[in-house]
Amino acid sequence: QVQLVESGGGLVQAGGSLRLSCAASGSIFSINAMGWYRQAPGNQRELVALITSGGSTNYADSVKGRFSISRDNAKNTVYLQMNSLKPEDTAVYYCNAKIRTHYQISWYDYWGQGTQVTVSS
Repeated sequence: QVQLVESGGGLVQAGGSLRLSCAASGSIFSINAMGWYRQAPGNQRELVALITSGGSTNYADSVKGRFSISRDNAKNTVYLQMNSLKPEDTAVYYCNAKIRTHYQISWYDYWGQGTQVTVSS
């Protein structure tokens, strides 16, 4: 019913930039918060950045001042601009969205398939 498709990951040198995109499609009635999480090998999945339907944002302390989250509600798409990347940013990045479909009366969590970001030193 709902798909989240991510793009934009890859290999970059420390200090470089990447922009991740995540587009939601399907029988979408409404999207509440959208966000990006990441998981490095041996670590738990952690929140990187979150943006509400009203545009309020929240960031992990480790990325404040370097990453910026934004969304295009007309395109059901969320972006993550990552600048000044560090080797410790290396992880699989997952898109998340709280979506209500035309067949539901509440919002549920949906996840993308993940995109690898590798930062070399």
